[in-house]
Amino acid sequence: MGELRMTLVDSYGRIHRDIRVSLTDRCNLRCTYCMPHDFAAWMPSDELLTTEELMTVLEIGVSLGIEEVRLTGGEPLLRPDIVDIVARINSLPNPPKLSLTTNGIRLAELAQPLKDAGLERVNVSLDTLDAERFKKMTFRDRFDDVMKGLKAAKDAELAPVKINTVLMPGVNDDEAVALVKWSLDEGFKLRFIEQMPLDAGGIWDRLTMKTADDIFAALNPVFSLTPVETRGSAPAEEFLINGGPETVGIIASVTRPFCGACDRLRLTADGQLRSCLFATKEMDLRDVLRSTELTEEQKRSEIEARFSKTVISKLPGHGINDPSFIQPARPMSAIGG
Repeated sequence: MGELRMTLVDSYGRIHRDIRVSLTDRCNLRCTYCMPHDFAAWMPSDELLTTEELMTVLEIGVSLGIEEVRLTGGEPLLRPDIVDIVARINSLPNPPKLSLTTNGIRLAELAQPLKDAGLERVNVSLDTLDAERFKKMTFRDRFDDVMKGLKAAKDAELAPVKINTVLMPGVNDDEAVALVKWSLDEGFKLRFIEQMPLDAGGIWDRLTMKTADDIFAALNPVFSLTPVETRGSAPAEEFLINGGPETVGIIASVTRPFCGACDRLRLTADGQLRSCLFATKEMDLRDVLRSTELTEEQKRSEIEARFSKTVISKLPGHGINDPSFIQPARPMSAIGG
């Protein structure tokens, strides 16, 4: 076991313990920074990993040293057997810490079953506290469903409930302070995320995006923000609010990259292993899982090898700010948030 775990150390000494797993590329919202309102370029269903295939990959990943699994999408709660998937991951030998990122629409019905199945916590994407603005930003009138989902998550003690917010200029950037106050009142942990070049609509603009400095400047006149010293491999830079203990986070993937401490891999819904959100190459695990020429033992050995190759090939950083940066062909919804 110890020898195998070494395959998840890259050439820069980063030990990979975390995997983000996309369960589907489909979503029931159309957030403008993610995809156009008429987006329909979904992956064919037969290309997605089956639950059995997914569990095979995760069992191998855990045996290689993966300690945390985050379920993502698209919208992972659209997966019909999501509760069963959570239960099966939780029943693995040395089960990983298990969390999920969702838009919250189906949480009202699923929060307690997910908690009972072994889910520890949730991240909920929410960019506005205004129902009409929510409708304009997502092209769906589901704000009340998200609010009900957040209450259900809190009632089910899927804690801490984290709120992920993307601020966009002229759209919702006037809500930064209100979102912090609301999160404090509700007991949620808010994290602002810089918009990244992963939108299917191609509207990302480095020159107009709201940066970490912009967000801090909006909050600082209202709150006393003190940096939290210990960050580790966490993507969010945390700040104590008015001395704490409550915090607000800023994930500055573009302007303050945190690649040097990254310990994450990503598995797409169609079985491609990626070393980074912005990777331009993927390692195909689905073709191994579906091979008719390999024995089960050979499949396992090859998947282990592909995990190792993916980690070893990882670059020192994503290179967004490099002139040679190339935006990945896949949008965020197809990679997994």
